Amino acid sequence: ACHPRLSREARAALALRMICGLTTEEIARAFLLPEATIAQRIVRAKRTLSESGLAYETPSGEELSKRLSSVLEVVYLIFNEGYTAASGEDWLRPQLCNEALRMGRVLTSIVPHEPEAHGLLALMELNASRTAARTDAGGEPILMLDQNRALWDHLQIRRGMQALGRARELGGAGGIYVLQATIIACHAQARTAGDTDWSRIAGLYAELAAVVRSPIIDLNRAVAVGMAEGPEVALAIVDRLSREPALKGYHLLPSVRGDLLRKLGRYEEARAAFEAAAALAGNRREHDLLRRRAAEAADAAMSS
Repeated sequence: ACHPRLSREARAALALRMICGLTTEEIARAFLLPEATIAQRIVRAKRTLSESGLAYETPSGEELSKRLSSVLEVVYLIFNEGYTAASGEDWLRPQLCNEALRMGRVLTSIVPHEPEAHGLLALMELNASRTAARTDAGGEPILMLDQNRALWDHLQIRRGMQALGRARELGGAGGIYVLQATIIACHAQARTAGDTDWSRIAGLYAELAAVVRSPIIDLNRAVAVGMAEGPEVALAIVDRLSREPALKGYHLLPSVRGDLLRKLGRYEEARAAFEAAAALAGNRREHDLLRRRAAEAADAAMSS
């Protein structure tokens, strides 16, 4: 599924659909693309492989290196879908996270000298360490700043930090996954939400943006800037991002905007932003959370 004859985009889409069992809709949300576009990629990829006459083989040497980046991307997308489900009734899909972690550990044994493999494993371990604190007894989401950090899995944090250290030893400090793992490590090492080094996180997102152009990275940087420098500075970044075509249907853009507007006391605008985010959210738990935040902003508007 990650053969070089396929385009990079087709490799990830095909592996996610045919090997990992994600739906076309879930893959489309992961790539921020229309469902029809992903469906066409999958059909074309299958046709290319069926017409090529290729036999199944386990690549080695240079062939393995050529395919590794696509494999890492697929594992990362599987983890993300498990970490925050694009659709359905449950916010988390632990079986997908666990499968991605298993594959990540296998990859570090296959390519032990590849820093990005260790970086990806570190990123997944550190994120997964928060699983027990991310939902309440009824399955409703709990945002990071409100989580009980005593519930974080400190053994998993240590495993993640070890993988991150190995990636740095191998010279991969500037890699895409290593930088993301470094950001999550800042959260993992903060004893309380107030101890979080948001200035460092904002700087790391800027480094990441210099490596890979992504409006989602810019949106995440805006959140960190908002925590470090204030919501007004961050809102200017978010308003610029609202013109990005790739974020047109992305529910976290109006969600972040709503949070910044709420902090600025612009409650009616915040309510409208949270309502817009809820309308775009495909996951019921996330939809309900955003509707609650909209209601809270409406109450604040009435009492102000």
